[in-house]
Amino acid sequence: MADAIKVLLVDDHQVVRRGLRTFLEVQDDIEVVGEAADGAEGVARAEELRPDVVLMDVKMPGMDGVDALRRLRELDNPARVLIVTSFTEQRTVVPALRAGAAGYVYKDVDPDALAGAIRSVHAGHILLQPEVAGALLSQEEANSGQGRGGSLTEREREVLGLIADGRSNREIARALVLSEKTVKTHVSNILMKLDLADRTQAALWAVRHGVTG
Repeated sequence: MADAIKVLLVDDHQVVRRGLRTFLEVQDDIEVVGEAADGAEGVARAEELRPDVVLMDVKMPGMDGVDALRRLRELDNPARVLIVTSFTEQRTVVPALRAGAAGYVYKDVDPDALAGAIRSVHAGHILLQPEVAGALLSQEEANSGQGRGGSLTEREREVLGLIADGRSNREIARALVLSEKTVKTHVSNILMKLDLADRTQAALWAVRHGVTG
């Protein structure tokens, strides 16, 4: 399973972790490399195991999922975080997305849909439901990157538009006939010029300012 997607499970309920592990272990391209029962342990395990994707609960004792997300970003941990929650309120999901989550699914998600979500965020996609994307946009202050769009090159605007469409770096490279390394450089420049933290914020900025692929 050298090419398998490495997944870390972070949830304070052992039954939930066991259920997730049982299903994911039968997937040929997904490997569960560890578990954690709270946010602090999750951060420590993510640093130790370097998973590709972290399935993170939001509400946990001690350090919750949002604080764990912020800590992982501070540490520049490259893992993509997929929130797995039983809470449907936007006030629960939105802070997690703003903290750097790549998307979210509910705990009653269809197993095949969960596996698909893991593959999707691992490929660089952002999983946002329309109503949550709208809530993020309404909360996003206009001064986040305001006036800086003019500093983007035409190529960077093309890349940004494709990010807003949910394309991964590999897909952007194919669409624009570029190397993935070049696309990564463009993405880094976009984030720096717009003073944004991650691809989620870049996608939201693009939607807000009418930049499309």
